[in-house]
Amino acid sequence: MTSIDLQAREIKPLRNTFSHVAKYLGGDVPASRYQEATLGAQPTQNFHYRPVWDPEHLLFDASRSQIRLADWYVLRDPRQFYYASWTSVRAKQQEALEASYQFVEARGLLSRMAGPLRDSACRVLLPLRHVAWGGNMNNCFVAAYGYGTALTAAATFHAMDQLAVAQQLTRLGLALDEPGVLEAGKNEWLNQACWQGLRHQVEDSFVLKDPIELFVAQNLALDGQLYPLIYRHCVDDCLTPQGGTAIAMLTSFMPEWHDESARWIDAVVKVAAAESAENKALLSAWAAAWGQRTLASLTPIAQMALGASADSALASVRSQFQTRCKKIGLSI
Repeated sequence: MTSIDLQAREIKPLRNTFSHVAKYLGGDVPASRYQEATLGAQPTQNFHYRPVWDPEHLLFDASRSQIRLADWYVLRDPRQFYYASWTSVRAKQQEALEASYQFVEARGLLSRMAGPLRDSACRVLLPLRHVAWGGNMNNCFVAAYGYGTALTAAATFHAMDQLAVAQQLTRLGLALDEPGVLEAGKNEWLNQACWQGLRHQVEDSFVLKDPIELFVAQNLALDGQLYPLIYRHCVDDCLTPQGGTAIAMLTSFMPEWHDESARWIDAVVKVAAAESAENKALLSAWAAAWGQRTLASLTPIAQMALGASADSALASVRSQFQTRCKKIGLSI
């Protein structure tokens, strides 16, 4: 009878990570999957020609922004999102949202809401589909023309999240009313006076050429004031007490996502501002200008949605925005 002796053998790897990743880690040490998917991933040489549509720049060119960084890979995502981790988190959030829809639909909570309340929710929320689409377009621009995979990969995920927000608002509209409500929301976005300031701002952002200014204008200044105003003051404080709990349940992804993504946005701006006094001055000026414009754009929307409580809500949103900017090293 032959006996078999099984023994464990430890195989030591010849290296712990890729050489281009080790350069950023200070040596050949084990790297996380986020680090291996991000650090040094962008091509930096062997470009055969400059883009014919922009011969002033290389295909990947840090000079497209006025912000100057010695190493663009310092703009890392504190969430450490790479494709697998991002999709895993979003899948769990989608499962939670599906459970909320099942709960609401099984109990007919939307059909029990008074007609005027449903109309008010549609009037406030459905034009925001177009704002979210603008956020998708702008973050795609940051991903395309920003520098360094640490920034551009996260911007790509953020762009897809903005598209998800637009889709969730569409789904909510269809659950609240007939499909014609989507066309009504589009008409309000195009023609209703209270939306024209925000529409003008979104369209002006489409022609910004500096990807970091666009990052500040869209993700920090616009979304940083829009989301607290709409989903906290309008939905939680106004619609929910009137019987709109179902609306709060079906829009729970938006404020949750905003709070989560704010960690990444704040980290990017804070690190860039700390690099130099020139960076801080530029970022502060952009945040101040776009923040003030956002507040002016949101004022008629708040008055339409909140009535007498609009001024206090806007003051709260503005105060929170200023505190946030100060915390990440800006002066506005």
